[in-house]
Amino acid sequence: MIIPFNYPQPIGKENDYLLMAANSGKLCGDGPFTEKCKSFIENNFDANHVLLTTSCTHALEMAVLLLRITLGDEIIVPSYTFSSTVNAFILQGGKPIFIDIREDTLNIDESKIEEKITSKTKAIFVMHYAGVPCEMDTIMEIAHRYDLYVIEDAAQALTAKYKDKYLGTIGDLGTFSFHETKNYICGEGGALVINNDKFINRAEIIREKGTNRASFLKKKVDKYSWVDIGSSYLLSEMLAAFLFGQLEMWKEINEKRKKIFEIYYSGLEHLQNKGMLRLPIIPEHCTPNYHLFYILLNSEEERNEMINHLRENGVTATSHYTPLHLSQMGQQWSSERLPITEQASHTLLRLPMYYSLSASEQAYIIQLIQETYMKVLATPINKL
Repeated sequence: MIIPFNYPQPIGKENDYLLMAANSGKLCGDGPFTEKCKSFIENNFDANHVLLTTSCTHALEMAVLLLRITLGDEIIVPSYTFSSTVNAFILQGGKPIFIDIREDTLNIDESKIEEKITSKTKAIFVMHYAGVPCEMDTIMEIAHRYDLYVIEDAAQALTAKYKDKYLGTIGDLGTFSFHETKNYICGEGGALVINNDKFINRAEIIREKGTNRASFLKKKVDKYSWVDIGSSYLLSEMLAAFLFGQLEMWKEINEKRKKIFEIYYSGLEHLQNKGMLRLPIIPEHCTPNYHLFYILLNSEEERNEMINHLRENGVTATSHYTPLHLSQMGQQWSSERLPITEQASHTLLRLPMYYSLSASEQAYIIQLIQETYMKVLATPINKL
């Protein structure tokens, strides 16, 4: 049995919409399907103002331009995240202040943020790991008290909720990803969510190569011209067409991923009860979108043994981030040790998770994990 880590595929009317877009005479950005996606996200997930982008990376870069991050500005950010989260502000001269993560959710530890705030701090960038929310009430309270911006990297978190609020709609700005590894996909794509109204007009200018073309299309000006910095951040209409087919099926996709998550959890819970591994923890006030299913093992050696056994039997499972503070780039800004981040990086294993993954395939994966413990691993897990 061969089981990939991810398998992107159409779920609903994606192919029909692709053909409609191809024959529409409008292939570049901001066509009918772009507007459909924008409206869908705004109306279904309480997003204030949405702009589709070519990627979540570009949405993050737009957010930084809107904040006017400049040389020497400090940004508080978790080390356990993808490089795009930090590259966005480093490109403008910002300095990352890396924060350790919580033991339970693997999100930024909100209790460690305030001690890192200085006169140079400009913003807090949070990343909702695996579609499980950060503790946003505490983070927003700290930000308001120190007059800081909050950016939500919600690349993995569209449709997830913190209490009664959708992720990406709580901070000043939020970003989503529609990369093929995410829950709702178009190959490459993203979105910027603007929750602070003061950024809306300039965001449209930055997204349109620094021109006021959006105002021209709305017939607010007779012609458009170069008025600010910017770049080409528009998602193509073809990708928006595919994405709209996915968004229409979001409830079905979410329900299937929840079922996959629950099968893994119930099938592996006895190993957690024996202290052999740890399963994901979701706080009661959080509603996840079931983006990832991971297990935490006792050591890096155990994790690697597990990866090898799964791969030898046709199953692709992977580790996740190398902590940014330990990376070649990150060491330029930090020599601090972040023990929870480092432990998670050494011991976390992500299992296959995609819409068409069958219950029988999951049973096979669970069996292989059990075999690894019977044949190789016998020591109980240390507390992460």
